[in-house]
Amino acid sequence: MTERQTARSEETAGNGILTISDLTVAIHGKEILRGVDLTLQQGRVHGLAGESGSGKTMTGLAVLGLLPHGARTRGRIELAGRDLLSLAPKRLNAVRGAEVAMVFQDPATSLHPMLPVGRQLTEHMRHHLRLGRAEARDRAIDLMRKVRIPGPEEAIDRYPHQFSGGMRQRIAIAVALACSPKVLIADEPTTALDVTVQAGILRLLRGLCDDLGLAVLLVTHDLGVMSAVADEVSVMKDGLVVETGPRGEVLREPRHAYTRALLDALPENARAAEDAGTESSEVEPA
Repeated sequence: MTERQTARSEETAGNGILTISDLTVAIHGKEILRGVDLTLQQGRVHGLAGESGSGKTMTGLAVLGLLPHGARTRGRIELAGRDLLSLAPKRLNAVRGAEVAMVFQDPATSLHPMLPVGRQLTEHMRHHLRLGRAEARDRAIDLMRKVRIPGPEEAIDRYPHQFSGGMRQRIAIAVALACSPKVLIADEPTTALDVTVQAGILRLLRGLCDDLGLAVLLVTHDLGVMSAVADEVSVMKDGLVVETGPRGEVLREPRHAYTRALLDALPENARAAEDAGTESSEVEPA
C-alpha cells in the first residue's frame, strides 16, 4: 500500500457506507483478488480502474455474493456493521437490490427481452418493499422520470427492444434504484455506448449520487471516464489495488508505474479533455 493509500484509508476509516478490508478471492486455487481494501462513502463516486482481468468486476461481484461456484473468500465486506461475506444466503439475498444494487455492462443482457420494463421495475419493489401493484407502478414511473426516460407513463409498458441502447441503460439504472439502495455498483456502464451517450449516462450517475446520497462504485478500464465523475480513484493490477487517492492527485500525479502507463495509453485528445475538465454534451435519441 502506498503512503497516499494509507493516509486515505485512515481519513475515511469509520466513515464509509461500505468497507472492503483485505479481501482475497481464490477460484480453483488461483488468487483472483489479493488483499483488496476500499471504502465507499455516501454521496461520492469511487472509481475502480484497471485493464481487463485486473479484478475490478470480481470485486463488485464479491460484494453481492455473486462469485463463481467454488470461489473461496477471506477478509471482510462491511455494510451497516454486517460482514456480507459471513451472511447466510437468505440474508444476503435480502441485501441484494434492497441495500446494494448493480448495473451491468450490457443492458441488452441484464433486461429480460420478453417482459415489459414496467414489470422488471416493479418486481423488486413488490418483493423487497411489499408494495401493491398500483403503488409499485407509480413508483416505477417516478423512477423512469428520474432517469430521464421521455413519456414514462407510456414507456413503462414498452419492451426493452423498443428503446435505444442508452435508454436501456437508463432503465437498468432505474431497476437498480427501485428499492433505494445505499450502494450502487456500476460495472462498465458506458462501454457499449457511443461517446455522446456515454456523457449523458455519466452525468446521470453523478446527479443521482449527489441527489440521493448514493455511494457509487464505478468500475471501468477508462481513466477518461474516471476524470469525468469520480471523487476517488483506485487502480487495480493483477488482483491488487496498487494506488488509491483523490481523483485529481491520482490522475495528475500518479505514483505507481502502472497508473502512469494507463494514463499514457489514453489518446491525446482524451488527455487534453481530462486536464481541462471538459465534458461532452448529451445528445441521445429516445
